[in-house]
Amino acid sequence: MRKRFTLQEYKEGVLSGDRTKLSQAITLAESSLETDLKLASDLVQEILPYTGKSIRIGITGVPGVGKSTFIEAFGQLLVDSGKSVAVLAVDPSSQKSKGSILGDKTRMEKLAGDKRAFIRPSPTGTTLGGVSSKTREAMLLCEAAGFDVILIETVGVGQSETAVKSMVDFFLLLMLAGAGDELQGIKKGIMEMADGVVIHKADGENLCSAKKAKSSYENALHLFPLGENNWSTPVMTASSLTKEGLSDIWEMIQKYANQMQLSGFWESNRASQRLNWLDENLQFLLGKFFMEHEQVQELLRQNRSRVENGKLSPLSLARDLITTFFQFNDRR
Repeated sequence: MRKRFTLQEYKEGVLSGDRTKLSQAITLAESSLETDLKLASDLVQEILPYTGKSIRIGITGVPGVGKSTFIEAFGQLLVDSGKSVAVLAVDPSSQKSKGSILGDKTRMEKLAGDKRAFIRPSPTGTTLGGVSSKTREAMLLCEAAGFDVILIETVGVGQSETAVKSMVDFFLLLMLAGAGDELQGIKKGIMEMADGVVIHKADGENLCSAKKAKSSYENALHLFPLGENNWSTPVMTASSLTKEGLSDIWEMIQKYANQMQLSGFWESNRASQRLNWLDENLQFLLGKFFMEHEQVQELLRQNRSRVENGKLSPLSLARDLITTFFQFNDRR
């Protein structure tokens, strides 16, 4: 069995940049065991003063756009320029078996072998929005371990890639050219959230269509009003194969960071994200407490089949369960 570390051992390991301890700390945060949840919560509180110095970048895109290929090439550019990089790659979990392949490390073989980089694949579990329920905790642990840039790769399953926006400083959307009607590739909602759009795989025979797609997206984005940060979303082309455009993307992100820090939006955005994280934790903990409630479990067991065969409305049972929950706790 894996050795159990104390809170102090986890803290010292993470702050010293020990990759093994960092990986085990993230595993601890992802655990559903009550004892692990408490220890992980204490650990995050302990390392909180050492966080916040990284640039947090969320990366999403349509299936087949080459997110892992892009992240490996972009990450290599960053480490070669002197930055330390942590990649949090979120793999989709099967809704049937609940398992995940977690194969992102094999798709980023070169970057995974670089000591200046750290790649951590995690399953989505039942979480929607393209990220894991513990991505925030993993991000803070990586920051405390001293990484300069945190890259969060979403699962990339379509238009639900929105949760990552609420935990990063810069949201990068990768798109493909020549995949039919360019503006049908992804919907308005996620386009409005993007801080930068990159037409990926802009090389060889794709180069001409990538330039046309760039023009199409620029025209479309001009129709959107500026957000509260007053940032006009740039559209760029890039190739992970030829490395063209990658340094321009990093310059764009740095320009954004400087502009947002000067305007005060950088910190106000992070403050808003912390409150959003609080709301999510309240919902998670209340839901967990509710479903583990003895009387709720019993009432649910007695009536689940009635809902299943259509004899009882799900809404009626839900109301009864909540009433039972509050009545029991009122008596306590």
